[in-house]
Amino acid sequence: MQNSLWLYGAEPLSLNTLSSSLNCDVCIVGGGLTGVYTAYLLAKKGVDVVLLEANSSVAFGTTAHSTGKLTPQHGTVFQQLLTTFNEDEARTYYKANVSAIEQALKHVTVDIFQRADSYLYATTEQGVDSIKKELEAYKKLGIPGVETKDTELPFEVNTALKMENTTQIHPTKFTNHFAKLAIKEGAKFFVNTRVTKLIIEENRLITESELEVSFKSIVLATHYPIEAVKGLHLAKLSIDRSYLMATKTSELLKGQYLSTDNTSRTIRTALIENQPYLIFGGSSHIAGVVQNTQTYYETLEKEMIATFDLSKPEFLWSAQDPNTADYIPYVGRISASEPRIYIATGYRKWGLSNSLVAGEIISTEITSGKHIAQHLYSPSRNLFGKTFMRMLKAIGFTVSSLAEGYLMRIEAPKCTHLGCKTQWNEGDETWDCPCHGSRYDKFGNVIEGPAVYPLKLE
Repeated sequence: MQNSLWLYGAEPLSLNTLSSSLNCDVCIVGGGLTGVYTAYLLAKKGVDVVLLEANSSVAFGTTAHSTGKLTPQHGTVFQQLLTTFNEDEARTYYKANVSAIEQALKHVTVDIFQRADSYLYATTEQGVDSIKKELEAYKKLGIPGVETKDTELPFEVNTALKMENTTQIHPTKFTNHFAKLAIKEGAKFFVNTRVTKLIIEENRLITESELEVSFKSIVLATHYPIEAVKGLHLAKLSIDRSYLMATKTSELLKGQYLSTDNTSRTIRTALIENQPYLIFGGSSHIAGVVQNTQTYYETLEKEMIATFDLSKPEFLWSAQDPNTADYIPYVGRISASEPRIYIATGYRKWGLSNSLVAGEIISTEITSGKHIAQHLYSPSRNLFGKTFMRMLKAIGFTVSSLAEGYLMRIEAPKCTHLGCKTQWNEGDETWDCPCHGSRYDKFGNVIEGPAVYPLKLE
């Protein structure tokens, strides 16, 4: 496995493993930023919260493999939103992210975050066209943005779109900070506690150790919701994998950058133990379909060394994220017929700010309040045409992957989620499932769901 910069020197919280069955008002499954922040907001309101994390620590999974950009500038999302939603709805997406970020930062010490301008930049005509369209969307929606050619990058850009005074964070420290606050407010956190069965009709779940947690409401903040198959929400998600690397540099950038060219690149710096690091990444593909991902690392490494005149990267890691058909995550009550179940997924590589929005929406809904974005993010929203087509594509891909797996990878272990044949990933030393994105380490242990059981490798 490769190592994320955000895990370098990061101290895991000292948390216990669930050792006895218990009851609670709200059970949260998943200890990333979404689960932790939701637990914090609920505990602050006096709700009895239990959070269960399958790994040995919170904040060491998907959250720790992000870019650490905490910004409402989510690529060229606003021009895309205006093709599906009206201006008020697109504006709500922006306002919800801005508000959630600023509310969270009120409770964070200054050593965990830094202010930085966010830039979209282009070096090709296609990229320029995309930025021009995004700028028009900004103007329609009243989003502050400035077109410029002035950047800190060591190459000329054709144009760039700057959003001022955004934020970058150390995602592991940021999440751990809110975990400590949640526990202080009375939330109970348990690690090494994998949920293997959800019995909705009886308001309880069962862990790998055959312990039970009974609840009034449950929040599935697991990136790939266990019960999402019930409403076919999983089938409406496509899953992309992208690559990141970090190496020592001499100075910090004041901005954080994302290209709008066909070959997208993300660039930022971070100060880790008083040493500046450049973070560079890109090269996405559908998760689980590439056997040797080392070629992606090699391409990025050559480009980074040539462009920035820096040494070979010390940290290499990859991230994967589900995408929804309409660019808005699924957050909130899973459906009107299942008022006890809440999900948060489909962040489209912008999971940090959307995790904060998710925490606000879910905690507000559970306590019978109203959030400005709850209808926009609702998992039960019915954009039937696009969603149905995406669902068909996802199901078709799953079926073809099942067939190909049995024909071409006869000896490969079967994914414990739905039985697809996995594929060995040389670059990351993982078993990857091309159907729904489950990942296992070389020993067969689950790294990312929706699978909950380990592979049988014998």
